Amino acid sequence: MPILTGSDPTTGRALRGAILVEGPSDKIALETLARRRGRDLADEAVAVIEMGGVTNIGRHLEQLGNRGIRLAGLCDLGDVEIVMSRLRAAGPGSPDSIDQLEGLGFYVCRIDLEDELVRALGPERVLQVFERDGRLHKFRTFQTQVEKRLLPLEVQLWDYLTNWKIHYAGLFVEALDLDQVPRPLDGVLSQV
Repeated sequence: MPILTGSDPTTGRALRGAILVEGPSDKIALETLARRRGRDLADEAVAVIEMGGVTNIGRHLEQLGNRGIRLAGLCDLGDVEIVMSRLRAAGPGSPDSIDQLEGLGFYVCRIDLEDELVRALGPERVLQVFERDGRLHKFRTFQTQVEKRLLPLEVQLWDYLTNWKIHYAGLFVEALDLDQVPRPLDGVLSQV
């Protein structure tokens, strides 16, 4: 995965802002939400950058941090310590709490992006998305597994999405009412 050096690798244009995300599902969700909010990130010179895992954030901060680019990021709750330590090392700030992270433009999903989207949509709407996509039967088969049967529906949905998160990220954001968007998604977009 190439690291940006102050320009968009697709267009070669200078960047004004960059959102650092762990992987493709985060990128798809944010780009879909930006479009639904009437924003064209490319025209705004903002890139959503997949880091190939949160542990790569340090390299991206070093490459982008001193180039006058407005940085923001999205991370899972379990990755907060990594993000805070890399931000302290790279110099953009010294966060010691989630509130301080947000003050620097880095927003935290309570568990992960899929959990945020499932909670925002609610289980019934998630099932409707599966049905419209023609894959509700796959989820129903998943639910019959012995180790899944006794789990609450919300946990089953989240667990199922482990293997389908890239496919459903954009579909879930499309299905959201815009007044029900998870706070981390809107928050990170507002930073750039």
